[in-house]
Amino acid sequence: MSLHAPGTPENVVLAQSVNGRLRAEARMIGARAFLFRSLGAGAFTLLAGAGLGAAFYGYATMNQFDSAAEKIAAAMQTALADVTIKTKGEVTLTDNTLKLEGGMPRSGVPTPTQAQLGNDAAPASKAPVNTTFTVFKQVPYMDGQIVTGWNFRANEDAPFQQYCYFSRRTNETKGQVEIKIDLAMDGKILPQPAKSDVNLEILGRNCVWSEGKKS
Repeated sequence: MSLHAPGTPENVVLAQSVNGRLRAEARMIGARAFLFRSLGAGAFTLLAGAGLGAAFYGYATMNQFDSAAEKIAAAMQTALADVTIKTKGEVTLTDNTLKLEGGMPRSGVPTPTQAQLGNDAAPASKAPVNTTFTVFKQVPYMDGQIVTGWNFRANEDAPFQQYCYFSRRTNETKGQVEIKIDLAMDGKILPQPAKSDVNLEILGRNCVWSEGKKS
């Protein structure tokens, strides 16, 4: 074992070596600390950027949805402003079915309103009144038309009588004249007249009969 006195070359070299190692370790510790601080700052910046981007994306998405909703509402408002709904009668809700009483087709047959039927109308004699109405089906044919009439009783969907005829108007010196030729009744062609150039069978093919009635 040897002891060196203070200030000897050996002590000076040892002290310099120790100081150099301490400075090197201090620099390494400082470098690690800087690295950790840099990583922390980078992670913070990255997370902050991601959060800010998500916030902007959410804000933009909300604005987009709000804008789309406003556009849809404006379009619906414009469309409804241009629509006019007109109807007559009484609207009632029965068994979750919306029905319109009077003035609307029922079972494909137009039904007159109560005012059109005139149920309160009566003759001066006070005799009973039977109310019926007729629906006409018209088919253009040559210079005229073939008309089928469906006679209905009030509050009935099926016609109780049907008839069909050919009709056309001609201009004469004394005015306009209507020519009418009866063709069929209740789906059956009428007998062919002996002295007629009109073929009832051919014309009767254009009659429009209700279900179950065919000529």
